[in-house]
Amino acid sequence: MTGERGFALVITLIISALLVALATEFIHEVYVETTLNRSFADAQQASLLADSGVTGGTRLLQTLLAGQEYSSLLDQWARPLELPDEKGTLSVKIAEEDGKINLNSLVFPNGTLTNSQPMLLRLFTSLKVPTDLCDAVIDWTDNNDSPRPGGAETSYYKSLQNPYEAKNAALETLDELRLIKGFDEKTVEKVAPFVTIYGDAAAGISSGKVNINTAPLEVLAALEGMNIDLARRVLEYRKTTPIKSGEITRIPGLEGIGIGLQNKVTVKGTTFRILSQARVNETTRSVEAVVTLDGKVLYWREL
Repeated sequence: MTGERGFALVITLIISALLVALATEFIHEVYVETTLNRSFADAQQASLLADSGVTGGTRLLQTLLAGQEYSSLLDQWARPLELPDEKGTLSVKIAEEDGKINLNSLVFPNGTLTNSQPMLLRLFTSLKVPTDLCDAVIDWTDNNDSPRPGGAETSYYKSLQNPYEAKNAALETLDELRLIKGFDEKTVEKVAPFVTIYGDAAAGISSGKVNINTAPLEVLAALEGMNIDLARRVLEYRKTTPIKSGEITRIPGLEGIGIGLQNKVTVKGTTFRILSQARVNETTRSVEAVVTLDGKVLYWREL
């Protein structure tokens, strides 16, 4: 009898252990499924929130600049926006593309060089980047197969270990620079903050103008007749006063060359890069977009 009771006790303990294990497994599966569902829901909400940040940033630009003859780093759009929520936050940062040198505006369709080409040469010189790379960009974006002295066309790219053709069309992203002769990772990183593929060329105009209100020091110094000292004077002036049309000659030191620069610069941009980052609980989603003031989306990427 004692042996039977002992055996029954062992069976009971085994069954109890199995029930506990099953219950634990069930609870774990429910927890995992609930967590996954919650994470999926958070990700969806974060994506929608990030999308709305781009829409809101575009509307902000349109509202602020609708009746304004200039765009400046003193404007409200140039300040990072932080919008807290009970579940997370939305961060929106806006930067203007028109304060950079446009790589798609180096040459007119007929092969004539624009004002951007000598600017790019001066920029590359100041950055200690080989100036031959300017010819390489022109050959990549022009519509012919005749290589410039420092450039390369399809015959060169076909000779590579992994051959391909020269694009002979406008750059669509800055990442394309890595395909162009002479542009390694380090060089692309060095020039990227000062160049763009948008701006005037996106509207079909190859004027090569940059916004003097938003251009960085290096781009200002690359303007014809400018140098680092004069570029610093522009930066100092616009810290408190946006430059309006025809007012460049008011900047100390630019009274003379400012007249000639008026045809090479603008005071208002039309193309902006918006980075919208949303966080819902522990999930983060980001959207990077390039938009124009008329609401056209030139670039969109979810990060």
